[in-house]
Amino acid sequence: MLSLLKIEWLKIKKYPAFWWMFGIVALTYPGINWMSQKGYESAVSRKDVTGNVAKMLLGNPFAFPDAWHSVAYFSSYFVLVPAILIIMLIANEYTFKTHRQNIIDGWSRNQFITAKMIDVFIISLVTTISYTIVAAIFGFTFSDSINVTRWAEELQYIPLFFLQTFAQLTIAAMLGFLLRRAFLALGIFFFYYLIIEPIIKLYLRIKEISIREFLPFEISNRLIPFLNFMGRVNKDANEAYKQSLNEINIHVLYTLIFTAAIWWLCYYLNKKRDL
Repeated sequence: MLSLLKIEWLKIKKYPAFWWMFGIVALTYPGINWMSQKGYESAVSRKDVTGNVAKMLLGNPFAFPDAWHSVAYFSSYFVLVPAILIIMLIANEYTFKTHRQNIIDGWSRNQFITAKMIDVFIISLVTTISYTIVAAIFGFTFSDSINVTRWAEELQYIPLFFLQTFAQLTIAAMLGFLLRRAFLALGIFFFYYLIIEPIIKLYLRIKEISIREFLPFEISNRLIPFLNFMGRVNKDANEAYKQSLNEINIHVLYTLIFTAAIWWLCYYLNKKRDL
């Protein structure tokens, strides 16, 4: 396993696009949460009725313990950025024929897929570390003397964010592996993530068909539920939020099964396909 990691590092350390994308990932999460916090600050600082309503509905989502949930929720929308990196890394293996060279050098076909899984794991871990640092900074910055003592509450969103990221980057890795062309894989990933699945979710919601929770991205999206803004003034909304929290554990199981199935498929197809 360590040898695979060393070889993967040799491949990417001189790859400029990797460092560019890595820098974008490092800047995206603090950037989107900073903009969200400024939007919140602008809403609650108003002296009129709108400002008072905003304070009542929003509370302080960037103070502890809510900061762990809020930052995870806003950051989760930008899985597109590390997904670009994953697809590029895998597609380049086929573009530059390095996957063949690995086999010639003595790798098994399974080791090639394992190396790609290591890439996904490491990028998911780095992304999660970035999220954790941002959430901690926001929480300690915007918490009062009472809330700051609650910093250790809701830490479960750290592993949940990691699992969500790993699961969704696994989908990106599968597309890169199956299609072998970065542009095509990125186009399909973006089109499905931004357009197709949201349309399907909306249609299923309108038709009151309860299978939308099993859509590829929705499975792991439910690990980090929508923030409980309306629950402060609406009983039904609060009950719906509590229900979404109760469903997290089962969606952890669904996510693990779905992610394992994708990797199994990649291992299986890699054994059957031509190099």
